Amino acid sequence: MLSIKNLRVRYSTDFGEIEALSGLNLTCGKEILGVVGESGSGKSSLGKAIMGLLPKRATVAADQMCFDGHDLLNRNEKVANMLRGRQIAMIFQDPHLALNPIMKIGSQISETYRRHLGYGSHAARKYGLEMLDAVHIEDPSLMWNSYPRELSGGMAQRAMIAMMLACSPEFLIADEPTSALDVLSRQAVLQTLNELVKLRGMGLLFISHDLGLISRFCDRVVIIRDGIDVETVSANGLENSTHSYTKALLDARPRLISMGSQNEQY
Repeated sequence: MLSIKNLRVRYSTDFGEIEALSGLNLTCGKEILGVVGESGSGKSSLGKAIMGLLPKRATVAADQMCFDGHDLLNRNEKVANMLRGRQIAMIFQDPHLALNPIMKIGSQISETYRRHLGYGSHAARKYGLEMLDAVHIEDPSLMWNSYPRELSGGMAQRAMIAMMLACSPEFLIADEPTSALDVLSRQAVLQTLNELVKLRGMGLLFISHDLGLISRFCDRVVIIRDGIDVETVSANGLENSTHSYTKALLDARPRLISMGSQNEQY
């Protein structure tokens, strides 16, 4: 579904150009592809480059960046608007920053149906409530009339997932969608994503810095260092990687260790 070859992204700043991606390669089909790397390695720039959401000061170049036969590199605004929401959608890291704070959740979801599918207000509400139910919201009507500030992080994230999936996109980009959530909310969001991907036959690009989560949740994993893919492995073989950078990331994970004769754990 997605094919990227030699992707480069540079940002112009007052101090010169900063290179965020410097030759990234990846492919993704109807699977869950994990993208992992240190903070600043270029993970979020990758997602925004695919969506066409990079700021004007960014320069994007690639040998190839295609989705389902569409050239993402040379698309015009009409094609970009057709792809965004209808075929490719993105879940952002912090739902309270991504959702409009002065619009109720229902208005934001129904806007998606009206803009992309041409639904009237009654149909948009009907299908919007069904989508909130699909992401395991216990009382969709209550959330429909709520503002983002009235929701917990987990509820707001599920509301954003419902909005992104309103038009049944073929491909979903999730940029660290659980990093700001507690353990129970994180598990619920991951379960929701997994169910929707399997039921709808979608492709999912899952961006994270959590190697443990990536190894359990994804099918394959792309390791990024300084804007370059250094390795692509199956998720269940991540622990056995022999690449020096991947091993360094694995070794950097926090662990419980025993200290002293009383075997106290820290």
